[in-house]
Amino acid sequence: MTMTLHLQTVPARNGLLWIRHAFKVWQRKPLALTGLFSFSMFSALLLSLLPFGGLLLVAALPLMSLGFMLATHLVLQDKTPSIQVFAAPFKVNSPQSRTQLTLCAAYAASALVMALVLNWVDGATMDQAIRALQKEMAREKPDGDAMNAIWMEPAVLKALGWHLLASTLLAIPFWHAPALVHWGGQGAMQALFSSTLGLWRNRGAFSVNAMAWAGLIMGLSLLISGAALVLGPLLLLPLLALVLLLPTLFYASLYFTFIDCFMFGAPRDLLSK
Repeated sequence: MTMTLHLQTVPARNGLLWIRHAFKVWQRKPLALTGLFSFSMFSALLLSLLPFGGLLLVAALPLMSLGFMLATHLVLQDKTPSIQVFAAPFKVNSPQSRTQLTLCAAYAASALVMALVLNWVDGATMDQAIRALQKEMAREKPDGDAMNAIWMEPAVLKALGWHLLASTLLAIPFWHAPALVHWGGQGAMQALFSSTLGLWRNRGAFSVNAMAWAGLIMGLSLLISGAALVLGPLLLLPLLALVLLLPTLFYASLYFTFIDCFMFGAPRDLLSK
């Protein structure tokens, strides 16, 4: 079933509303939404063990984002989402299913090309940094200062900047593309163009949203580091819950970015419920 979509321009402050809505919708079905993210991570682990599993994992990311949009949509209808949301895009019709697979293949191919180009641009600096970190973490007592020094090297910081820029450019056309296919019935190229246009038209809101998520991640990292130093393993389970919460909230917020940009706008009465 397709809907009529209208590209909208929203205020920059809506970038914060998307996160607030995600918190509210998570409060309605915390176990279901967190369970979906945990299932996704477990599936990713299994995929990584297969031949070409890394490429398959990257290809599945657009469907994962759409699955969480569908899950959020169900929660707003007072329904409990299950892992069936990840199969729902293939139960619409054959043309749309093929388009979703085309998007997945295009995303994986683009990510592979991006990785090869970045490896050439930074001279494999990131690969070397990751290997050095893995070597340090394999020690009986990892040196935190040594690990921080690896990330603070100018060459590594420059490589991180290139990777962040490339990842952002890759994400833009695919951000809303699966949802535009599922709800709007658009073709692959049209969905990629519409997604790019939607993010550009609402770049203020998305910039505020990105800064807010960065602040939350930094705050959580500082909290975990400080708590681990003071209380050690006593906080292992609560800290693990926090680590699962933040990405769950991020994926839950994707639905609100979509409907705000292309449909009827995020439900204004959600915050009062």
